[in-house]
Amino acid sequence: MKRDGALTSIWQSNMPGYHSKNKIDKGKIYDVIIAGGGITGITTALLLQNVGKTCVVVEANNICFGTTGGTTAHLNTVMDTPYSKINSNFNKEASKTIANAAKQAIGLIKSNIAQYDINCEFEETSAYLFSQTDDQEKQLKDIHDSSIEAGISTVYVNRIPVPIPFNKAIEIMKQAKFHPTNYVYGLAHTFENAGGIILQHCRVKQVEETQSEINVDTENGSLRCHQFIYATHIPPGVNILHMRCAPYRSYAIAVRLKKGKYPDGLAYDLYEPYHYYRTQKVGNTNYFIAGGEDHKTAHADNTEACFAKLEAHVRKYFDIEEIAYKWSSQYFEPADGIPYIGHMPGKPGNIFVATGFGGNGMIYSHIAAMTLKDMILNRDDQFINLFNPNRIKPIAGFANFVKENTDVAVQFMRKWFNAEKIKEVAEIARGEGKVVRYEDQPIAVYKDEQGNLHTVNPVCTHMKCTVAWNAAEKSWDCPCHGARYSFDGKVLTGPADRDLELIDLKELVEH
Repeated sequence: MKRDGALTSIWQSNMPGYHSKNKIDKGKIYDVIIAGGGITGITTALLLQNVGKTCVVVEANNICFGTTGGTTAHLNTVMDTPYSKINSNFNKEASKTIANAAKQAIGLIKSNIAQYDINCEFEETSAYLFSQTDDQEKQLKDIHDSSIEAGISTVYVNRIPVPIPFNKAIEIMKQAKFHPTNYVYGLAHTFENAGGIILQHCRVKQVEETQSEINVDTENGSLRCHQFIYATHIPPGVNILHMRCAPYRSYAIAVRLKKGKYPDGLAYDLYEPYHYYRTQKVGNTNYFIAGGEDHKTAHADNTEACFAKLEAHVRKYFDIEEIAYKWSSQYFEPADGIPYIGHMPGKPGNIFVATGFGGNGMIYSHIAAMTLKDMILNRDDQFINLFNPNRIKPIAGFANFVKENTDVAVQFMRKWFNAEKIKEVAEIARGEGKVVRYEDQPIAVYKDEQGNLHTVNPVCTHMKCTVAWNAAEKSWDCPCHGARYSFDGKVLTGPADRDLELIDLKELVEH
């Protein structure tokens, strides 16, 4: 399995490539076409196929290529945006709705595993949040009180599963964990057995809705459908949702411990950004997984240092035998704290979207699948209004919206005037990437381990910001809306849908 980074995640390792078995009929009008072969797209496709809809999943790379292959797979009913914040941004009914939706999402995962006999190491467990300062203690109390009010069972406890000093802690019951790519493969096989079609390595180029159908132009030809869903983590192209979702990266390591019991349960501190911990058994081997050190995409000068900080943090409390895996992943933080699921803004007909899951993608993927299924079947759904991508909340999340998009505006202004001092291309070390200038021409240059140069135009094809080099994942990342490209300019993740322009360095120098 390949994923959107140079580093191998624990879920990607030893996973074979997925081989689709059903053939597409290009002359047929399908009920639903879904762009995106991650956990959201595959789950939604299976739910719709099971109620009689003919569905096609179109994936630009291979299934689980994006964030599904880079998650740490915590299944929570207490979300990254605490219920106290949701109460403030929306109301207490919204908190109750989200708590109920999260419970249903875990229930759907559990039901799918049992019904389709999926071997994905699913385990129900408790989660623990702990405070280490007086301010965090107040925050913990707010989380505890608002969670109970929303309908989530939490209690104060005197122990946590990790050997980290703490002041106070709460336990949240009926949480879970699993192996996400094994789970998605199981769903994908079931979907195909039910008649569904998965097209891999087939990027959607354009979607056009007419009065009678939707025309989907892909790299492998045109397809037609009645309804279309973007389950691509963030939709491609330019849309208001890109102004309402800020891209972030998070870092994870999976380690073998020298001695001692592997921690049970899920655990989280309350720092900003917070650290998160859990154990996962893969085959017969236990791994302790820790994550954190989050930052806005392309806003860290040294992404390798993020791994170093995370490793130092874990070594402080655990006796590590080896670091078996390390990887980073991307998520999109919504301005007001909850996702956008429903009609694509500007497309009120039969084009839908699911995005802005924050750090709770495993849960919100299933909430999105349930919501989109009901919308397509014209059923009433308690979640539709709350998650409406066209919602207008002038207060909720407004400060966050201004903060994130002021930063975007700064990036636009800096595009041509804040390039680093001109340096000779020869100064770039092997394995290093850098944006340099040559006679006022910005050039993104990567020198591979053999000493070969790969040069591209650093202007992001989405909305013209300038990309930055991600040394850890060997990618060009956009600091504005999170588009990511390989070292030679190929799109890895949206919202960009076009590669970076190649630059022939020789031609540029000669002219």
